[in-house]
Amino acid sequence: MNDKWDFRFLDVAQSISKWSKDPSTKVGAVIVDNNRRIVSTGYNGFPRLVEDAAERYNNRDEKLEMIIHGEINAIVFAKRDLADCTLYTYPLMPCSRCAAIVIQAGITRVVAPDHRINKQFERWNRSFDRSREMFREAGVAVDLIPFELYNQCT
Repeated sequence: MNDKWDFRFLDVAQSISKWSKDPSTKVGAVIVDNNRRIVSTGYNGFPRLVEDAAERYNNRDEKLEMIIHGEINAIVFAKRDLADCTLYTYPLMPCSRCAAIVIQAGITRVVAPDHRINKQFERWNRSFDRSREMFREAGVAVDLIPFELYNQCT
């Protein structure tokens, strides 16, 4: 069930993704309640008070051990119950690590552009498959919007 609000909130997630200093993948996340109010936002980056050095972002192994994903930042900064909220992420769906926390937070719907046509994200396919499996088991709805449909509506 995609409507104009899904595209609007994906636009917000895309805008927020630009705040990330990660040179390879900039991720934005927006959490919205049932009244279409933005509850929280987040983007991927290092924890506060940790040096945001370019050389750390360019060292993949070091970066992956230190970075906080956009979804997690949005959940942490929400500071409220997220039961029945929707999570919008751009440019890809949550990885399996984030999916577990999304489920635990009580979020019941995830909307993201369909990453499957983008070869850049192929290395994450196993994690995304696990995410979809966990979301299915937990009853979290996942709506992946084809990029061409998303681009037509923005």
